[in-house]
Order: sequence, then C-alpha cells, then structure tokens
Amino acid sequence: MSAKAEHYDVIRKPIITEKSTMASENGAVVFEVSIGSNKPQIKEAVEALFGVKVKAVNTTITKGKVKRFRGSLGKRKDVKKAYVTLEEGNTIDVSTGL
Repeated sequence: MSAKAEHYDVIRKPIITEKSTMASENGAVVFEVSIGSNKPQIKEAVEALFGVKVKAVNTTITKGKVKRFRGSLGKRKDVKKAYVTLEEGNTIDVSTGL
C-alpha cells in the first residue's frame, strides 16, 4: 500500500508525552490527527505511511480551553488524538531525535 497525499492530511504529528511513552510499552503509538478523520481512515493512513499492521484505533477529542491573551479572550484549538495499537512484532520509532 503506497502513501497518498490524503494520508498526510489525516495524521498531523506524533505526540511524545509521558502518557504516550507509557502507552508505547504496550505496543501503542499516539498521533495528533485531523478533527474530521475517522478510525478506518486513521488505520489506513498509519498502515500506508509506516508499513505496519494496526490492531485497533482509539480516539479522543480534547476541547480547546478559553484563555486570556493581552486582556482579550481567545480559544485554543480542539485536538483529536488517536491511540493506535499495533499487531505483535510491529513497531514505529517516533523518537524526538534530540
């Protein structure tokens, strides 16, 4: 399966936090994905871009907080995360490269 331009629109970036590192010990990888994407699209994009087999996809939507900036109200963007569980023997290296 080859990578298409739509796959790069679905997956924005990997998320590297303490929680995502704990999930990676169980064979899961966390990505920030576009708000409009669904689980089959995310699965297809990960399999095409990284050449791995996906076992399951779980998604969460975090609503953006309302914050003040220079006295006026502003809103952070809503973020959708995908917790992608890989089949046994498949790995994705999303190290920071630092």
